Amino acid sequence: MAGFKDQNFNDRRSTSADAKKALLERFKARPAADDPEVQARLAERQKIAEARAARTAEREAAKQAETERAAAEAAEAKALAEREAAEAAEREAALEVERKAARDARYAARKARRK
Repeated sequence: MAGFKDQNFNDRRSTSADAKKALLERFKARPAADDPEVQARLAERQKIAEARAARTAEREAAKQAETERAAAEAAEAKALAEREAAEAAEREAALEVERKAARDARYAARKARRK
C-alpha cells in the first residue's frame, strides 16, 4: 500500500499544465467540420431526427384521429340515450293516458250502476 504522497505547488502546477496540454492535443486531433466523416455523421443524425419527427407526427395524427373517433362515438351514444329517454317518456305518457281512460271508464261504470 502506497503511503501519502506529498506534492508541492510546482508538482501540482506541472500536473495541471500536462492535463491542459493533453486536452488541447485531443481537441486539435478532432476532425474538422468539413471532414467527410463528420459530414456523414451529421447527415446520419439529421436522417434520424427526421425519422423521429415523422414518427412523432404520425403518432400525433393517430392520437388526434382516435380522439375525434371517441368524441363522435360519445356524441352518438348521447344522442341515442336522449332518443331512448324521449321514447320512454312518450311511452310513459301514452300509458298514463290509457290508465286515465281506464280509470275514467271505471268511474263512469260505477256512476252508471248507482243510477
